[in-house]
Amino acid sequence: MSDIEKLQELIDGSNNIVFFGGAGVSTESGIPDFRSVDGLYHQKFKYPPETMLSHSFYVTHKEEFYEFYRDKLLLKVVGTPEVPKAEPNAAHKFLAELEEAGKLKAVVTQNIDGLHQSAGSKVVYELHGSVLRNFCLSCHKQHSAEEIFNSQGVPKCACGGDIKPDVVLYEEGLDMDVMQGAIRAISNADMLIIGGTSLVVYPAAGLVDYYRGKKLVLINRDPTDRDSVADYVFHGKIGEIFSQLHV
Repeated sequence: MSDIEKLQELIDGSNNIVFFGGAGVSTESGIPDFRSVDGLYHQKFKYPPETMLSHSFYVTHKEEFYEFYRDKLLLKVVGTPEVPKAEPNAAHKFLAELEEAGKLKAVVTQNIDGLHQSAGSKVVYELHGSVLRNFCLSCHKQHSAEEIFNSQGVPKCACGGDIKPDVVLYEEGLDMDVMQGAIRAISNADMLIIGGTSLVVYPAAGLVDYYRGKKLVLINRDPTDRDSVADYVFHGKIGEIFSQLHV
């Protein structure tokens, strides 16, 4: 039996699947990750990306924060005539189909691009927030990604307040309601598929430890430190692997 046939058999025999994913799920849609050879952490900027995406940098260097945020986090999500908007790939679409069929109960993602919802997924726990949501720090009015992308300098609300992305920056804690929902889903799953993540970002990576079942599947392009604890490991691009499966 091939790896794909084995994975298909596992999915066919499961009715409470949870998917836990990271940046590798969206790279096939053209959204850059952080840690790979071509990722943001290996590019040269005036400040390290971790610094520019920190809460303290947002507070003290708002203009530079937004310059980086627009160019590196919003550009591919919003799109321009020169840079096409990122679209859901085979992985996003397959997971949405699995949910529609009643087999997948939740997607837990570290991504902030909203592509799972664009593909049709309904139950999505966004551990690190979403660039699609931005809110005024004064009156809490919501502002779209397009509005932020097309603004100049530091975007301001009509009330005069500063706008902040609904994204978990470095130095900020995760939303506890989102965390608890993700923990509950993973704890109850009969199959946990982890895909496109190196499992090095905590506390998100620690969620894996809440899974109690016997079908822990790890799909990633490169080996991870968790390969040894997974029941099944598949190395490859997740979109390419999922495109060979059916619901």
